[in-house]
Amino acid sequence: MNATINLENKHFPVLLNELISIISPLYGGTFIDCTFGQGGYSEKILENEKNNIIAIDRDRDVLTSASKFRQRYKRRFKFYNTKFSQLNNINFKINNLKGIIFDLGYSLGQIKNSQKGLSFFDKGKLNMKMGINDFSANDVISSMDENNLAKTFKLFGDERYSKRIAREIVKKRQDKIIKTEDLVQIIDSVKKYQKTKIHNSTKVFQALRILVNKEISELINALINSFHLIPVGGIIAVVTFHSIEDKIVKFFFKHYSEQRNSSRYLPEAKVLEKCFQLINKKPILPSLSEIKQNPPSRSAKLRYGIKTNNNCDFNDFREKFKNLTDIEDLR
Repeated sequence: MNATINLENKHFPVLLNELISIISPLYGGTFIDCTFGQGGYSEKILENEKNNIIAIDRDRDVLTSASKFRQRYKRRFKFYNTKFSQLNNINFKINNLKGIIFDLGYSLGQIKNSQKGLSFFDKGKLNMKMGINDFSANDVISSMDENNLAKTFKLFGDERYSKRIAREIVKKRQDKIIKTEDLVQIIDSVKKYQKTKIHNSTKVFQALRILVNKEISELINALINSFHLIPVGGIIAVVTFHSIEDKIVKFFFKHYSEQRNSSRYLPEAKVLEKCFQLINKKPILPSLSEIKQNPPSRSAKLRYGIKTNNNCDFNDFREKFKNLTDIEDLR
């Protein structure tokens, strides 16, 4: 699920060429990079002196990179250390906004940062906070009840053994604080006879990370706020790395690029205008050469939409994924 990764001190923003061809920064404008990271997308866009970037990232560890961009690009680069769901609250006049981009992956630097505790190869206290969080993975594992733990692992990780793993966690935490290596051991003990291509802990760790960072509600709110912020003709582009993210983004663009009645129960109800034009109905995938150069890019999918009008009601969107956002509120 890595996005911009660092191999041999080189950064590889996933689907960079494809993204640039979509947002067309050649003619100049302002672009919002909602997941700044190491700045791979921003740097490419800023190569054209007619372009400006407003960058957002909740991770304070990117402040060093952001500072270097400020020094290099001066007034053409603005950075805000905030959640991307809050992009509509940025207190800055935005001129000629052309595109809003999201890269939902985690960098190798973040995965390798043991203090963040995103990897099941880490040791010590569970964390997984990416910045501006209400709780940590340790809080979840230490206090969430068995039923809700199982729900989290099942819905956010599609973990087949969610109930058994939750039961073992609740039993073990009565005697000790469960650290990263302890959680891995618990999962291994439950799945010891299972042979899969992925690590036994992958799905549970994904589920915890999604919950701790409220990734579902963050994404939904960010997409809605992006729509309200960008003018007609502007582009919203999103790179996803796992099926839950992609399902949300796919619904957002597909559902609101179709004409619909204002009420499904009233055939004579007003026909709602399309909110997006889709040039590509299917996701754009990395080329074989990119996957060879950067293997983690193999799970990436790029979807985008061009805004076609200012009036859009997103109640259907919120309702569609309410079962997932409700899980985020269980803690």
